[in-house]
Amino acid sequence: MSSYQWQRSSYCGQGESCLHVAARHGAVHVTESSDPTGAIVHTTPAAWAALLRTVKEPRSDD
Repeated sequence: MSSYQWQRSSYCGQGESCLHVAARHGAVHVTESSDPTGAIVHTTPAAWAALLRTVKEPRSDD
């Protein structure tokens, strides 16, 4: 991967399909280890925090 200081997700199971996150220059960068193109998604810290809050919200079984 690039020169970012990547941190692997604590929810990564076995294998190479893991989410990696790096914070640098006031932005959050996200990539996946099994992505052969090495694509990196760039977002703001506020948007990243909103995504994490949404993912962690309890879901109702409607």
